[in-house]
Amino acid sequence: MAAQAQDRVVELLKQLSEAPGVPGYEDAVRKLMAEQMRPFADTISYDGLGSVIAAQGHSGPRIMIDAHMDELGGMVRHVRPDGYLSLQMLGYWLDAALPDQRWVVIGSKGPVPGITALWDAHIAPHQDGRPPQPRQVYLDVGAKNAADAQALGISPGDPVVPVSDFTVLPNQRYLGKAWDDRVGCAVIIEVMRRLAHESHPNQIFYAATVQEEGSIEMRGALTSAHIIDPDIGIALEVGIPNDLPGTDPEASQETLGGGPGIMLYSFSELPNRKLVDFLKQVAGEIHVPLQFDFVPGFGDDAGAIKLNKTGVPVTTLLVPARYTHTHNGIIDRSDFDRTVDLLVAVLKKLDAGTVANIKKFD
Repeated sequence: MAAQAQDRVVELLKQLSEAPGVPGYEDAVRKLMAEQMRPFADTISYDGLGSVIAAQGHSGPRIMIDAHMDELGGMVRHVRPDGYLSLQMLGYWLDAALPDQRWVVIGSKGPVPGITALWDAHIAPHQDGRPPQPRQVYLDVGAKNAADAQALGISPGDPVVPVSDFTVLPNQRYLGKAWDDRVGCAVIIEVMRRLAHESHPNQIFYAATVQEEGSIEMRGALTSAHIIDPDIGIALEVGIPNDLPGTDPEASQETLGGGPGIMLYSFSELPNRKLVDFLKQVAGEIHVPLQFDFVPGFGDDAGAIKLNKTGVPVTTLLVPARYTHTHNGIIDRSDFDRTVDLLVAVLKKLDAGTVANIKKFD
């Protein structure tokens, strides 16, 4: 049974990581999430932007569990006369992560592979011994001219998706793209699988949301929260490990393999202190280690959920992932498993009395 579960989760992570789904073009991920959710859900619905909402339970407090489906990517801005494509990047990319990378354009005639252009080292102008980064990103799909590119089915507005194959590394660590936030989507599926056969004192609404990246509005979370009208919101996100040699130890506080994390400060969220304390208590009871992060440059869907109507207690539960906002990231299986364990335990304890106490301010 353990081997079967291992194979199932690895296959799920592979499918989610490799699926194309940049902001506004989450179709493939949405289809995959709906297929995976349906066997464990009482109902499946959608918001007006394309987020998927799966429900379990018919009575008790309304608990919203959120993970966003979209990944960083780009779209075609312009097909140049020389055949190069200028790109509009979607999301907060590190400049250093963009050149000399493989991408695929989802055009009208199907996927078209390409690579982001980079000046050759032998001719690139150098300043202080280093070549400067081009300000504009161009994609080379092998076209000699604009007519070539158009014949491939490429036109402005087409999504451009990073290419990175899922790979199993030693020590049950997994290399792939889009862990931000496909790992959160995978947590949702595994939690739904567990709670389909266990009782819980609440109504759980699992929202796989759209358009989180590149948008301070966290649009899918905002519209989904309007529909769900939650009493409590928990966003699932990637944590930011700071275990790379030479980094600033104050930049973030997590390590890969150190267990799930809770974001205590970001630009979009100050979590509800009672809800954080409740997660700490449950983690202690089931012996799951917790990490705590303070990242001013981090924002997530909890920031939108908390502003629904008169306000919602929220927190963000994190699965550490190295090298986010690039083509390639690494997660640790033990972090994933312990995040699922913790969220299942939390949801089984969020009864009406506990939720009322968390929401109480007088």
